[in-house]
Amino acid sequence: MKNEELKCVMVVDEHMPLGIIANSTAVMGVTIGKLFPEVVGQNVIDQTGYEHQGIIEFPIPILKGNGGFLRELKGRLKEPKFEKVTVVDFFDAAQSCKTYEEYIEKMKEIPESALQYFGLTFFGPKKQVNQLTGSLPLLR
Repeated sequence: MKNEELKCVMVVDEHMPLGIIANSTAVMGVTIGKLFPEVVGQNVIDQTGYEHQGIIEFPIPILKGNGGFLRELKGRLKEPKFEKVTVVDFFDAAQSCKTYEEYIEKMKEIPESALQYFGLTFFGPKKQVNQLTGSLPLLR
């Protein structure tokens, strides 16, 4: 699929503290970059000859919702029409761990229903991502 046919959107719980929102979007963005390295553009050189690392080739709007709505959105991904949409989630259990090993062990004890979602990132065909998130306002 061509980049112009794809869309990436983050939805965060607007009631979280700014630091948690910033951390959540950073972590989800790194994961999207890992999953889809082809959407990161080539390095660029400015007028003075300084090289800058490539960034994602299209915008990532950050939209606002709340915890209950994030859970609803995550549930909608079970619908067959959203099978081509990838979701990256970030939640309380992940944010509270100091090491990845601690996170792995902690997740073995927590059912999905007990997770408090801080943010979701949707990546996939524009039409399907818009169906999930098109009516949400920007986080400002």
